[in-house]
Amino acid sequence: MSPISTFAEPSAHTTVLADRLRDITESATLALAEQAKALAQAGRPVIDLTAGEPDFPTPEPIKQAGIEAIRAGKTTYTPVAGIRELRAAVADSVNRLRGTSYGPSQVLVTCGTKHALFNVFQALCGPGDEVIVSSPYWVSFPPLVRLSGATPVIVPTRESDGFVPDPAAVERAVSGAARVLLINSPSNPTGAVIGAERLAALSRIAAVHRLIVVSDEIYDQLVYPPARHRSIVEVAPELVERTVIVGGVSKTYSMTGWRIGYAVGPAPWIEAMTRLQSHSTSNPASISQYAALCALTGDQGAVARMREEFQRRRDRLVSGLNGLRPLTCAPPGGAFYAWCNVRGLGQQGSATAAQWLEDALVAVVPGEGFGAPDFVRMSFAAPLSTIDEALRRLETWLSQPRGRR
Repeated sequence: MSPISTFAEPSAHTTVLADRLRDITESATLALAEQAKALAQAGRPVIDLTAGEPDFPTPEPIKQAGIEAIRAGKTTYTPVAGIRELRAAVADSVNRLRGTSYGPSQVLVTCGTKHALFNVFQALCGPGDEVIVSSPYWVSFPPLVRLSGATPVIVPTRESDGFVPDPAAVERAVSGAARVLLINSPSNPTGAVIGAERLAALSRIAAVHRLIVVSDEIYDQLVYPPARHRSIVEVAPELVERTVIVGGVSKTYSMTGWRIGYAVGPAPWIEAMTRLQSHSTSNPASISQYAALCALTGDQGAVARMREEFQRRRDRLVSGLNGLRPLTCAPPGGAFYAWCNVRGLGQQGSATAAQWLEDALVAVVPGEGFGAPDFVRMSFAAPLSTIDEALRRLETWLSQPRGRR
């Protein structure tokens, strides 16, 4: 059983597709989640650790805000960039956490953070440009860059270095065509959190080469001590005019299906992205915007409780994996993924994921889609009982001859 869906052989229909789609394949994470769901619907007791979303319900006050918006008739078009109250709330939240001074005109509300990234690359990049991307990377980073006509330049990180970018390696990757330095902290898939000293070094590279910085900070509120989230604009305020921060409410408030993200940056760039969005999605869903407004301005106690539970789950899963030799897993500083090294099995992540799904009914995401074939990503957005059962099944699999090859 292959864990990654592929397209059918070319046909008369596919040959007329635009060239920009030639190298764009389905998201590996979404494909694996769909396969796991299909097996579960067929009655198989699958443990699904592919999820890129919290398993907690959206907090009740946020749900009520959406319901109230419907009842109040707030179901019509809004300004393309989002209602002003929400743009102000995003700016206030970013400013409070990062010490910046953004205003509502520097915020674009989007249909999720992926949409924000799409807008950023479409507005700021084009053919001939290069975007520096650290690997392991989120599966959608390279396709989003390529769809703009630009080229992703992949700079590997080291497991021994905690999967954070090496400034010297980034410096070597910068060519005359380099336009954007893409940062993702905390990282999907590794959970790596970039510290202030390394961010400062990266900021100097961006300043010297006049690079635009795109900082994906969607997991900024899911960080586990002693790690601490720092934004590059906090460490290097002089880069504010050359930086776009992207984020959203999906992970922090368990609102993935509400589809609200945002981009925050220089007003002329935000205005250009707004023009682009006006001809694609127009405004994000009005109801979701009012729910997001409640999330950002209301009580934050639910966020702290989710973060504490995620940390307990992280500790259980990472400790358990490290007890299943030859698997190894370093504790992530943020997000909700365990980045498990399967090199000791003598096979790559895709083969491992396929065998675990078929033999143990445990679904994980192979590392190939993240640019790291020796790893698999395992989400701990699952109850402790589910994590314990997954570990038990993997222990059984490893104890059998097929699990030791």
